[in-house]
Amino acid sequence: MANPTVRVLTLLELLQTHRHMSGRELAERLGVDRRTLRRYIQALEELGIPVTTERGRHGGYRLMPGFKLPPLMFNSEEALAVSLGLLAAQGLGIAETAPALDTARAKLERVMPARLKQQAQALSESARLELPSARAPGDERLLLLFATATQARQRVRLDYRDDREQHTQRVLNPYGLVFRGGRWYVSGWCHLRRDLRSFRLDRIAEATPLEASFDRPADFDPAAHLARSIANLPRATAVSVRLHTDLAHAVEELGRHIGVFTPDGSAVLLHARTDSLAWFARQLARQPYDFEILDPPALCDALAQQAARLQRLAVPTDRWKMPE
Repeated sequence: MANPTVRVLTLLELLQTHRHMSGRELAERLGVDRRTLRRYIQALEELGIPVTTERGRHGGYRLMPGFKLPPLMFNSEEALAVSLGLLAAQGLGIAETAPALDTARAKLERVMPARLKQQAQALSESARLELPSARAPGDERLLLLFATATQARQRVRLDYRDDREQHTQRVLNPYGLVFRGGRWYVSGWCHLRRDLRSFRLDRIAEATPLEASFDRPADFDPAAHLARSIANLPRATAVSVRLHTDLAHAVEELGRHIGVFTPDGSAVLLHARTDSLAWFARQLARQPYDFEILDPPALCDALAQQAARLQRLAVPTDRWKMPE
């Protein structure tokens, strides 16, 4: 917190949050000495924010009773960010939030200047984000429960139904939430399987926070773990392909959901599993860069069939011939 402006704003937030704080407490929270703290208090007073000073053994600082800050003000970039965030939230599959999105948008527009209000309304009425549609209804209660448990490092007991309709009770150390392919997932350490696992929220019948806590791995990426888990699902055939392009281009063309991408020098290795080599061959056939099929050989045959089909379709027919 090296910036003095940031410290002044943090001081204001502390005074708003706590009814009364001593000079020692404020100085420690801001990481400054008492003299610097008094300069920050003076800066708030010069901005018209009434800070009262109470002297004595139990003295300290507080905002004048009844003082309220004026409404939030946004610049153009902030208004755009908030409006896009509200649009994106509409596609997250949480039905309970739909009315809240409308009321939140209305409240924000009420405190915006006329020009920003008009821009926000125009974006809301005319823009649409092509995000993956929610394929399963989200549960606001479960979403908040796992988000809170993840932040608090708190274990959760859950009743889970898998894709074979088998019901099990698990104890999970939740490491993070991911919205992928129209569904919400929670990833973490499963005590029953003694391994990392990901669970679809729409298959969780009940969840209960426990008192036990845990340590979350500092470098854990729930989105990357989920991608690896889905790529390694027990589908019929494992596939390995070397893509002669960079990582960003490979992900852009094939989509992150198809498998696990790993940089390999000037190329990218793609590892995936599929139940249809013909489908996988079609995905490769549309790529604008070269590639090598490493495994399985049957994928080469499937790609050759796609090439033969395209070559057949590329032959002009009689109806394209010009009359003499």
